Amino acid sequence: MVGTSVREQKRILAREAVLDAAERLMRADGAAAFSMRELAAEAGVSFATPFNQFGSKAAIAQALSARRIALMSTRFLEAAPAGDTISRVLAAVSIAAGVMLEEPQINRAIIRSLGFPGAQPGEVSVQSRALWAAAFGDGGGIDPALARVAAERVPEQLAIAFRGCLSFWIADEISDAHLLEKARTAASTVLLGFVEPSRRAELL
Repeated sequence: MVGTSVREQKRILAREAVLDAAERLMRADGAAAFSMRELAAEAGVSFATPFNQFGSKAAIAQALSARRIALMSTRFLEAAPAGDTISRVLAAVSIAAGVMLEEPQINRAIIRSLGFPGAQPGEVSVQSRALWAAAFGDGGGIDPALARVAAERVPEQLAIAFRGCLSFWIADEISDAHLLEKARTAASTVLLGFVEPSRRAELL
């Protein structure tokens, strides 16, 4: 936090304390059943702090989801997978699914919490699209005739496809054991219409 003011550092620390506390409470009961008063007590902050920092329980859920996407992005950048767009996207799918499966109980609870009443549009979709745009990279392996439209549309569609898999996962319609397989299939299906003909057999 070099270069930030003392006030800003305190704000960041307070936000992180609230998020850490929310995760601990969710690990304890497998849901987001805690009250804001319980959350403040667990975080060791005043009752007003969670409201001042986030505004609502729904916003806390969005921040927790954003944490997961940030972790996926960090791991993808650290792994720096080689190969063309197809290889990089499938590597990103494996990383993203791996993050969700590390703590399936709490991650299911976080995703369910995104539907809390009063939720406002957040930055989760923007962050998710950025992850898949990084995986898309320079479009190697994409049909040159479709390169422009693919660069514009594919990252967002990959984000939607992965989120769709997670929706079925939290409903127990996709098991932990099958999440990666289903997510890879969804990503491959999105890519299929844009790849060079020589790569289609592999995706199929």
